[in-house]
Amino acid sequence: MLAWRAFKAGQMTPIEADNPAPTIRRAVIITALGLAQILSWGTSFYFLAVFANPIARETGWPYAWVVAGVSLGLVTAGFISPRVGREIGQRGGRPVLAGGAMLFAAGLALIGASQNLSWYFAAWVVLGAGMGIGLYDGAFATLGAIYRKDARGAIAAVTLFGGFASTVCWPLSALLIEQFGWRGACFVYAAIHLGIAAPVFLLALPKSVPAASSNAADRNTRVRLEKLETPAFVLLASVVTIGASILALMGTHLLHLLESRGISTASAVLFGMLIGPSAVGARMIESFAGRHYHPFWTMAASVGMVAAGAFLLTRDIQWAAPAIVLYAAGNGIGTIARGSVPLALFGPSRYPALMGRLGLPIMLAMAAAPFIGAWAFEVGGSAWMIAILNGLAFLNVALVAGLWLSSRALRQRGA
Repeated sequence: MLAWRAFKAGQMTPIEADNPAPTIRRAVIITALGLAQILSWGTSFYFLAVFANPIARETGWPYAWVVAGVSLGLVTAGFISPRVGREIGQRGGRPVLAGGAMLFAAGLALIGASQNLSWYFAAWVVLGAGMGIGLYDGAFATLGAIYRKDARGAIAAVTLFGGFASTVCWPLSALLIEQFGWRGACFVYAAIHLGIAAPVFLLALPKSVPAASSNAADRNTRVRLEKLETPAFVLLASVVTIGASILALMGTHLLHLLESRGISTASAVLFGMLIGPSAVGARMIESFAGRHYHPFWTMAASVGMVAAGAFLLTRDIQWAAPAIVLYAAGNGIGTIARGSVPLALFGPSRYPALMGRLGLPIMLAMAAAPFIGAWAFEVGGSAWMIAILNGLAFLNVALVAGLWLSSRALRQRGA
């Protein structure tokens, strides 16, 4: 079972095999990256869900401008992601992820100290650089560099941790704000990144450069795609980008969407609480069952469940709960597919660099989607929002079908 295998102790990584050094247990590496995902997502993408109102109240800055900070961070993350992937492929994740934790610390400290909107936005640029390194794509690239073809189980295990980011950090953020104010809470989070996360990366991850990336000439050629591979990569990038758009739309506007359909705010919050358990539950099932089939089928199941959930949102309101469960479960295993399908199709040597390339459109889509959703609500209400969700979800079903056809030779080659 992949979930158990991911935590098995005493396995020597490919890096260690080529570069004799004290072994680092698989469970240690996965736990370090998994806990870092909780902290990284909780202090970036999910950060303003708790911090935005206190910041706006104290500073007098417009709420919309405060919330725009995370979009600026995502744009920054997108533009640096390709470079991050290449660096991890060349140097390993240890120094890169440790540097990302330091950027998180600096960005959060600057947000806590910000005195005007210009300062605040500059802080989000710094934090966005940390996001480009420290969110899923950087973690997946690191696992691919360490475990190569055997990284799928580790990727699934890390996503199990990441699914608890909002569950852990939202109440923790509320507690810190209550005790220290929003500025003090930013400084506490900065201290955790600097004093705990960065040292953990340095201690828990292998020191050595991946042997496959040690030759400078190879490093420049391995990221190139063959003619046969290009259509499959473009389709894959389209699928994961649309999936990220749907995630950002639902994450930003779900409560508003439910309320506009006649559900009370309290009930909408309860419905929203279905997301975390549904996503984590689906990831656990995938972790146990995934070794029996190609990761492409995880992606197919993901887009199918998201499309089914979007369709149920067009029905009567009593279908809201199953719609959210299907969406969340599909999105949950979609994260695993985003990390494992590129590894299966294109192999481990180019995997870190290709994950970096995928990070650019993903982050840009996540930055733009909330504004598209807000525009849809303004001009057409919930009907337009639901139409956009369905259009994107069913387009992804078609794109996955195209990916199946275009990647047939790649799957056979990797079998």
